[in-house]
Amino acid sequence: MKKRIVRITAALCAAALLAGCGSISSKDGGYYTTEAAAQESYNYDSAAGSVDSGLVPENAAEAATDETAQKIIYNASLSMESTDFDTTREALMTAVEANGAWLESTSLYGTEKDHDRTADYTVRVPVGNYRAFLAAVGDAGSVLNISESAENITSSYIDVQARLSALEAQRDRLNALADQAETTADLLEIESQLSDVQYQLENYTRQLRSMDQQVSYSTVDIYLREVATLTPTGVTFGERIADAFGGGWDAFVGFLQGLVIALVYLWPVLLIAVAVVFILRKVWKKRPKKEKLPKPAQTPPPAEYPVKPGDEPKPKY
Repeated sequence: MKKRIVRITAALCAAALLAGCGSISSKDGGYYTTEAAAQESYNYDSAAGSVDSGLVPENAAEAATDETAQKIIYNASLSMESTDFDTTREALMTAVEANGAWLESTSLYGTEKDHDRTADYTVRVPVGNYRAFLAAVGDAGSVLNISESAENITSSYIDVQARLSALEAQRDRLNALADQAETTADLLEIESQLSDVQYQLENYTRQLRSMDQQVSYSTVDIYLREVATLTPTGVTFGERIADAFGGGWDAFVGFLQGLVIALVYLWPVLLIAVAVVFILRKVWKKRPKKEKLPKPAQTPPPAEYPVKPGDEPKPKY
């Protein structure tokens, strides 16, 4: 009996060694690292029109499902503006539906009355429709800039697959040992090992699915801003000067309009201020004026008479 227990214990140790690397854990109890082996980004400057990707290849959809291909996550970020905010939003939603994408998050700020609305969208797009989606976005409004990135997670993906294979082998070995267990203590020890292995299997399986989803669906962040006049792009110096003059005049007209609107809003205050000034002036005019007292006459100094000879005061001895 002792020999059987020793053999079972040795078998458990061997099974644990097969998945020794499976005990490495991260913050969420698993292992997942990424690498920047193929990270690139660039800025795109163009007026409204088609936008093409500079990173995603034509066969990106096939590569995402090919087990031997590189596992690359493609992301993009766009900034755009439009003078017709509602039409551009509808065009973006149409592009999302037409390309099999879905909205991960959305937010809207500003009001239609003030014409200062902005919108933020995070869209998950199938990698096969990534290029078509960017082209549709470019047709929806004026794209000011676009940046793309490609993150290669191939080595991390292969590492997780290897850990899963080792854990599956350990689970099969533990199941075989459980069938041979003759005592309750041996069976409980094996089941404890199986529980730990099963937990790690589920954790790595979840990570592998998350990687597959990130590779299969690209993330596109879109920032849309409502403007009165589109920002000029790709123009000559003379055209920029003309646009500056036009923009200055528009700003001056806008300032005058804002001033008139402010005065209209403040008409009760202005009316009260005028009434108060009028009343104060009336009261000030009715106040009696102080009479000015005549100045006292100044007594002329006594005339100085010349001293005649003989009239000088005599000294006293």
